[in-house]
Amino acid sequence: MARATYNKKLLLLLADGFELIETSGYTDVMAWASFQDHVNIEVVSAASTPSVKTAFGGLTVTPNALLSDLDLDLFDALAIPGGMEWAGFFEAAYSEDFKQTIQHFAGRGEPLSAVCVASLALGHADALKGRKASIYHSKTGKHAATLQAQGAVFLDQPVVRDGNITTSSGPGTAVEIAFELLEDLTDADVVQETRAMMRVPSPQPEWRRPQVETGSAS
Repeated sequence: MARATYNKKLLLLLADGFELIETSGYTDVMAWASFQDHVNIEVVSAASTPSVKTAFGGLTVTPNALLSDLDLDLFDALAIPGGMEWAGFFEAAYSEDFKQTIQHFAGRGEPLSAVCVASLALGHADALKGRKASIYHSKTGKHAATLQAQGAVFLDQPVVRDGNITTSSGPGTAVEIAFELLEDLTDADVVQETRAMMRVPSPQPEWRRPQVETGSAS
């Protein structure tokens, strides 16, 4: 049986204060998947500004494109790595540019993927109302409470899928949420072959334990 051919385009939306590990989950998984002859996933990074700064390491990154220059209709999915509030992450994540971009993909029912506190960017764009979602969660419950105030149903789980939207809880979930998005763009066989090439085993049951054992958002 002939295998399906996949030619996809992923928009990777970056904000100041973003975390590199949460970004490389997407870039590396899609690149490794594209070593397969029948898979080609182009990842285009974009931001509202010509450069963005990482939260850690003092690095300045030049995205592939300015968000304002892109035709969003040419993309098949949107991914947003999280970042640090003290590094200015939410200034961009809550901007009108980000909001309109998220709403464009949400309105078309395209896959949306957000790591850690980037879930709040989806919530700010009204993409999570009545939807199950995860986020970085601690005993203070700050982020979970904000997510719930945005209309989401918070689940204290590493990765949460609700229809076309997948969210996750922190840096350690970056590769797994990227595999979830890869399956949205291709199929389960592509995911398994990519795992094998990258030497990434499927998570063990204990990986799925809650961040806060009580599961409380308060």
